[in-house]
Amino acid sequence: MRNHRKLAGIVAAGAAVALALTGCASNSSGTDSGAEGGDEMETIQVNFGYIPDFNGTSLLAIAEDQGYWEKYGLEVETPSFTNGPLQIQALGTGDLDFGYIGPGAFWLPASGEAKIVAMNTLGQSDRVVGQPGNDTIEDLAGKTVAVPEGTSGDMILTLALQEAGMTKDDVELVPMEPSAIVSALASGQVEGAGFWYPALATVKEQVPDLVEIAQNSDFEDTVAFPTAFVAGNDVVENEPEKVERVLKALRDAITFRYENLDEAIELTAAYNALDVDDVAADASNNKVLSLEELDTLTEDGTVDSWLTGMVDYFVGSGKLEGDVDTSFYTGDLFLQAGE
Repeated sequence: MRNHRKLAGIVAAGAAVALALTGCASNSSGTDSGAEGGDEMETIQVNFGYIPDFNGTSLLAIAEDQGYWEKYGLEVETPSFTNGPLQIQALGTGDLDFGYIGPGAFWLPASGEAKIVAMNTLGQSDRVVGQPGNDTIEDLAGKTVAVPEGTSGDMILTLALQEAGMTKDDVELVPMEPSAIVSALASGQVEGAGFWYPALATVKEQVPDLVEIAQNSDFEDTVAFPTAFVAGNDVVENEPEKVERVLKALRDAITFRYENLDEAIELTAAYNALDVDDVAADASNNKVLSLEELDTLTEDGTVDSWLTGMVDYFVGSGKLEGDVDTSFYTGDLFLQAGE
């Protein structure tokens, strides 16, 4: 049963952030006699951040429902966040052990602030949108465009502007939190946004003629949009057993999700108190990968090529400087957890 707790100490942008925490208490006895092979193991406490959408929640919802945390002797609390950069901050302060990020936040582990420990899905839910009458990115020149900074919405807007020979200086950029963007688009306070589904579905209820100017698939030849799970540098360096157990649980959940997608959608909806149809629509905007695919893509260097392309993008957009390798993805640990 899920415990509801408060996790103190999360600080973002100089202000205390109050988080609604949803803890997954997998084992109250302190040991797990039902772990692999029946061996008794000491329970390990884990704080695992997430974003309440399909990509950010589905594996955690599955791990709780299917008993994977308990299987590997883990007692997991899962605080909810609005974006990846906040989770990277919390990893750095030790308030989180693990978290979930979308592609727009990959520059943070690339800059050394965390490690990517597992790939998740390929995101296809990001859009550059405009109010009716704004049919191209050029139509947004000089107009107010909202974006949640450091996210995949920021990333797709930058790519769309670059493709048109424009920069952010050519629009009136307005940094906003995701919830504020929904309200601003619905009320017409901004002319456009770099944003994503499922939140855009809510906007379209108020603005049915909202124009989709650009989407992930427009750039798939040069940049992938993977989502991933991250861990604090100290956790990876100093707590190998915690990392291995969490990765084993995630690997089990990845297999379940691929083989039981409809049930995974239902579990995600229940976990986040969302409508099942809305979560199904969200899931349809993403490519769910099997465990075998993720292992192969890690082994054959495909993931490294994704990361290289993303690093090149972040260098070009000014987020990163100089030569950056892909060692911020600990693919070897992900593969070892399957042995």
